Amino acid sequence: MGLFEELKRRNVIRVGIAYALVAWVVLQIVDFLVELIGAPGWVLQVFFIAAAVGLLAVVIFSWVFEMTPEGLKREREVDRSTSITPETGRKLDRVIIVFLAVAVVFLLARPYWESPSETAPGLSAEPQAATEGDPPGGTDAGAGKNPAKSVAVLPFVPLSSGEDDEYFADGLTEEILNSLAQLPELLVTARTSSFAFKGQDKPVHEIGSELGVAHIVEGSVRRSGDRLRVTAQLVRADDGFHLWSDNYDRTSADTITVQEDIATEIAEALDVVMDETRREAMRKAGLRNPAAFIAYQRGKAASREAHGAFDQNARLLEANRYFDEVLARVPGYAPALLEHADAYVHIINESATREPTFGGVPEEVIDNAFAIAVNDLDQARRNAANLEQRAAVEYDLAMITGDFHRIRERTEAYLASSHCEQVNWIDPVATIFGYAAELTTRLDDVIACDPLQTVVRFSQARAAMWAGDPDQALELVEAARVRLNHVWLDAVNVQALLSAGQLESAENEITRTSDDGFYEFMGRSKLAAARGDREALEPLLVQARESMPNGNIGQFAELQTYAVFGERETANRIASEIDGRTFGPLPLVLVTMWCACGAPFDLEATPNFAASLEQGDLPWPPASPITFPLKDW
Repeated sequence: MGLFEELKRRNVIRVGIAYALVAWVVLQIVDFLVELIGAPGWVLQVFFIAAAVGLLAVVIFSWVFEMTPEGLKREREVDRSTSITPETGRKLDRVIIVFLAVAVVFLLARPYWESPSETAPGLSAEPQAATEGDPPGGTDAGAGKNPAKSVAVLPFVPLSSGEDDEYFADGLTEEILNSLAQLPELLVTARTSSFAFKGQDKPVHEIGSELGVAHIVEGSVRRSGDRLRVTAQLVRADDGFHLWSDNYDRTSADTITVQEDIATEIAEALDVVMDETRREAMRKAGLRNPAAFIAYQRGKAASREAHGAFDQNARLLEANRYFDEVLARVPGYAPALLEHADAYVHIINESATREPTFGGVPEEVIDNAFAIAVNDLDQARRNAANLEQRAAVEYDLAMITGDFHRIRERTEAYLASSHCEQVNWIDPVATIFGYAAELTTRLDDVIACDPLQTVVRFSQARAAMWAGDPDQALELVEAARVRLNHVWLDAVNVQALLSAGQLESAENEITRTSDDGFYEFMGRSKLAAARGDREALEPLLVQARESMPNGNIGQFAELQTYAVFGERETANRIASEIDGRTFGPLPLVLVTMWCACGAPFDLEATPNFAASLEQGDLPWPPASPITFPLKDW
């Protein structure tokens, strides 16, 4: 008798099928109960492992033993002429039929118990699972409502006045925020937007409405010597109902435990199932060093103040002293590495275009800037907290080094995703190389996570203009200006008006927002070029140079200006000089995006840039969102 026939005779196959059906039904019941009582996810995993081990055990048992009228006996001890295995087989058939019917009932009934239902008073209804393309957190059934699993962590208020207490409170807040952001079910407002309410006394329902979240976390921190008191609470935004609150009286040495406890309590209060894998992801996202996150907050504050200043690069290098301290305490911390690299990326790009902010940086720093930036970014890539962060850093590396061989693949992968990670240099590439419409839509997800981030709002409006829809760009700027005020929004608004052919409105906008001399010059030069006024070129350049120290407006502005006025030879000469100084294509990509004039130069003048485009299979020339009649190429 063959093996298969012997398995059938001993009812091994029937026992295996019956066991599998019974185990499946039991696991469905356990799954339901785990969800109902909010038990940890590992409980179900334990039952599954036990069921798998049990299957092997019962199969072996049914092969070795046989049921007889006298009870269980070893199969080799049973006289086959008196064996009752056929009768046992018929009983097993009935068991299989019964549990198969139960399984069918479970499958038919499951959609009903998984549908949203009313929960206990004070808790939001469970949202439907997010589909591909939805932002984290899913969506509410009611139109216009915020996602049920969404939260903003407001800056904790320092109640003591020590030198570092404010930075300590900000650091604790950001650690909690970063931990929660590792949970894919939660839509967690990014730091830029949640910290916009620092020091403000706004009602929680207004904050929730502006940030698009259903819940707010707020708290306070008091330090006295080695003693630490942290108060935290989770509030439902629409009615201010407190879902959870707790006080933590610990020592400063217990800071890490406190932040982990707060993040875990918040997640569980929002009905997020926690297990050790998720806790480990939350731990990996943080600094886990109080002295390091004080230094990190100091560095972030210094960096914010440096950006946009005339001596920007020198001040960014000063801010790096704090990030050096962070990295000495927590080697490989990716966010600090990215902040540290920022100064050197600025130096690389601005030295290539001879920008005014490039001055005052020591020559040895300029010589080593590229190597330091690449090293920082490579370490950040290796130590990224998740795959999305790693992909973002790899994109930055590609832009800095000019390694474009996978740039299309990377761009399309990001545009097809829906996570909250913002990629620094995706905007210029997607905008000018044919993905502007997709980028406009993709940034909706990023804005859902960071609604008060000026750069993202600005990038989305600019992408809409490049996609051929200046009216949408103007609407996006108007929506952003309800809460935000930034010169970049003014600049893209002028460009969108020029793209729409509204030249008088563009002039009025330039006059109204003329506080920044550089952007006023860029706006007026493009307006004159759009009108075909060649005579305005030299007076505008003279006026701009007279307003700048050392008469330098930088080749970034010069190249755009000569291009839109149709000065092809001069534009090519400047582009060639930039191409010879750079390590990668980024400066010329940025010039092309800001010019919004098609090709500001000929590829023959920029062989290094041309090689990068060929490697990346990127089209050239790009579209021209604004019509400049003097430019005939």
